[in-house]
Amino acid sequence: MRRFIENHRDRIYDVVVIGGGITGASVAYDAASRGLKVALLEKNDFSGATSAATSKLIHGGLRYLANMEFSLVRESLKERKILEDIAPNFVYPFPMLMTHYKSSLKNSKWFVKAGLTLYDILSYDRGSTWDESKKIPLHKTVSTRKALQMQPCLKEQGLSGASVFYDCMSIFPERLTLAFIKSAMAFGADVANYVKVDGFIIDRSGRVAGVSATDLLNDTRCEVRGNITINCGGPWADIILGMAKKGEVNEMLRRSEGIHIITGKKINEGSVVASMTPKGRHFFLIPWRGHTLIGTTDKEYVGSPDDYRVTKGSIVELIDEVNSTFGAGFVRFEEVRHTYGGLRPLVEEQTEGTYESSRKYEIYDNASDGLHGLITVEGGKYTTSRNLAQKVMDLVREKTEMPMGQAITDRRYLHGCEIRDINAFVDSIKRKYSGFGESTLEYLGRHYGTEYHKVLELAEKDREYAEVVSTDGEILAEVLFAVRHEMARRLSDIVLRRTGIATLGNPGEEIMGKVAAIAARELGWSSEKTAEEYRSTMDLLRIPGSGETPGESDSSGLSR
Repeated sequence: MRRFIENHRDRIYDVVVIGGGITGASVAYDAASRGLKVALLEKNDFSGATSAATSKLIHGGLRYLANMEFSLVRESLKERKILEDIAPNFVYPFPMLMTHYKSSLKNSKWFVKAGLTLYDILSYDRGSTWDESKKIPLHKTVSTRKALQMQPCLKEQGLSGASVFYDCMSIFPERLTLAFIKSAMAFGADVANYVKVDGFIIDRSGRVAGVSATDLLNDTRCEVRGNITINCGGPWADIILGMAKKGEVNEMLRRSEGIHIITGKKINEGSVVASMTPKGRHFFLIPWRGHTLIGTTDKEYVGSPDDYRVTKGSIVELIDEVNSTFGAGFVRFEEVRHTYGGLRPLVEEQTEGTYESSRKYEIYDNASDGLHGLITVEGGKYTTSRNLAQKVMDLVREKTEMPMGQAITDRRYLHGCEIRDINAFVDSIKRKYSGFGESTLEYLGRHYGTEYHKVLELAEKDREYAEVVSTDGEILAEVLFAVRHEMARRLSDIVLRRTGIATLGNPGEEIMGKVAAIAARELGWSSEKTAEEYRSTMDLLRIPGSGETPGESDSSGLSR
């Protein structure tokens, strides 16, 4: 992967995509796979905002049935199966234990059973997966005793049983998004992170003809011209549109905050716990990498998305909601090892609260605003992004005369995901590379897919990079691979979005120092730049309101 912007000349593209989250990545992939010349620009890092702030689930949206959004649920369930197929190393069926307490009619076993029966019907094609191991069974109802056996963490008082159904887990959404980016590049798309769009090019006829932008890494300005520009800015979409409208901001976009916390409190690995608060809001306890991931919140955010940060208040509110269901002290603030959050773009204004708002999306042809050549995408959810991209490009086909092929993204493996049987694939890696630990080979096979061997080759060439740096077997070679081959340009890119080194929280100054040293060598950082990257990444990993985190740097930016 190379940042095209550093050698960009005067090429005119068919499509210019603004935004490198899952929506922009999907649009770039769909467009490039139809034979179009594509450029994608992301102002920070790929999947650095909303796309990274997920519950790591690929799901049909069971709760949307209560809003009678049958078409959205059906679309989501269809896309769930497609993602199982095209990204078999990232997306896995996983049992969800939905608890039933007597506090709410919506939480009763009979009410939920009716919903799950409809859920099963709407996912009628769940068994036709490319990989036999990905098939999803029908739901079932279990007794209180069985529910407590499955998850002893449950509060027994008031528990009337549980339902077990399946959705899918996405083991690393940021790398899944990167797989869409790589797939676009495999079809010839030009891609760059850390390029901020700061204006639109308007030609003599008044048509949007591309964007003006700044390469934030080199502090240089450029123009990227294209026949169609597609605004996939997520929570920033209205602000980006405002540049074209001379500062007028699109009023249709609302923003909802969603945060997650990760704790050392373990639940049984065998299922996700899905439960409902006394106020009727769902949350999940998700076993993840030997820890428990808890989320999410859904609270309206007012203000600039650039100013958004997770606060101690938001963390406490989430903990209080969980404890209101499972009992006081079930989760304590002191147990939080990591937290992350993001803003969801919403398009619906009819509901009073963001929790009730739809996760539907809208595709706006901005020609209706006098901005011919510009399309804006707003709203949506991670699971349906591939299909959203297909609809965007179908609109492009309708409104232009550009020759393009049919959509093929539902019929092809993503780049690096060309795996027919994931379990057999991982087993074959373990047989071939017996010199590495099984946990390392398991991790690399699932997170890097068919590119796993490139990481191992770096470790075989220099055993310094074979050092294990996490409990699930990650090695320092992944750091080198991230910089050389995956466009990682900041320390936070490496430890939060290319690898999982810091996705469970601060790994400690020794490991962070080694990662920073490798990045500095590869990227030519000065000692001052290295210290700055170290400090800023440690700041990201600090739990809001908890003071300094273990392993935090001193003023030099490296070890104390």
